[in-house]
Amino acid sequence: MIKSWMIIGAVTFLIAFSSSIFTPSRGIQWFRHLQRPNWLTFERAIPIIWTTIFICGAWSAYIIWEQEPGTQKTWLLMALYLLLEIVTIAYTPVMFWMQSLQVGTIIGGTGFVLSLILILTVWQINSWAGILLLPYTFWSPIGTYTTWEMNRINSENE
Repeated sequence: MIKSWMIIGAVTFLIAFSSSIFTPSRGIQWFRHLQRPNWLTFERAIPIIWTTIFICGAWSAYIIWEQEPGTQKTWLLMALYLLLEIVTIAYTPVMFWMQSLQVGTIIGGTGFVLSLILILTVWQINSWAGILLLPYTFWSPIGTYTTWEMNRINSENE
């Protein structure tokens, strides 16, 4: 029998992996040539940070699913988890296709707002599921601010 954590983990992985399929190589080259803020010393850690955040998010979704499996409320929450991950994963391919840090900033901000809605909703059901969403809620503004700052630094290039 397939366990709920297997399905949630597989969906999380497949959506995250899809980013690499939809990210254009010309966008990668564009992004590599952009100037970075002097304080951006942690760029190499960003994939590890996001991997940790996605694991925490999937674990949170699993906890919520197991509270009331298959109910309409739980399915709606799973849709919200899914929407948050899709918005988060869309950041790179959409920004790279459009070659616009402003678009990246908007997507990052949208992810942050969705994460606040999700965490406030989930916290009422299970505090541990809410705690597992805190890494997203803490990191997302940092990533969004970094993109905004890069947009400011590189504004003469756009």
